[in-house]
Amino acid sequence: MPQAVARPGKTLLSPTDHTLIMIDHQSQMAFATKSIDPVLLRNNVALVAKAAKEFKVSTILTTVAEKSFSGPIFNEIKEVFTNEAAIDRTTMNTWEDARIADRVNDIGKSRIVLAGLWTSVCIVGPALSALDQGFEVYVIADACGDVSDEAHERAMERMVQAGARPMTSVQYLLELQRDWARSDTYNETVATAIANGGGYGLGLIYAKTMFDGGEGH
Repeated sequence: MPQAVARPGKTLLSPTDHTLIMIDHQSQMAFATKSIDPVLLRNNVALVAKAAKEFKVSTILTTVAEKSFSGPIFNEIKEVFTNEAAIDRTTMNTWEDARIADRVNDIGKSRIVLAGLWTSVCIVGPALSALDQGFEVYVIADACGDVSDEAHERAMERMVQAGARPMTSVQYLLELQRDWARSDTYNETVATAIANGGGYGLGLIYAKTMFDGGEGH
């Protein structure tokens, strides 16, 4: 009979055990994205960026052909990582750029969390490559998008079959917080959820306005 112990499962993420790579969140890539509404996509990307900044997650930003074709990285990312320059590539597979590999090695964490456009190219490439080299890979599915529902869904299935773990943007934020008694990040986590957490954020506004409710109370 297994014994319950009050500690988190080994596959849950913590702020210090992974590197987040945000890939090709750019205008030209978003124009053709049809699997998710662009407003929702930008909202989810903002939530992920804010979560990573708040919890001091090691983060790599990267773009493809920024000046010649794809355009600048989303403002929702630039406004959070004001001092972080994106690595601009020619490779569709981020993992094949030696500068990315060097950054991953310098950071030195065995877990990789991915989000970006498009799922079937720019996320599948690094996900399968990282898995092949022994990394654990997580994919924030709703901070990704593709040219069709079919393209996004088949890409997610392919990565999961290879061993990647799918998650969502709100799940990412709350998994990093994980205990409302963690007061040092509580206020910022709630603020991010209110700003970008959709219906959950509205619920927080209601609870705090109507009866000063809070998860840590």
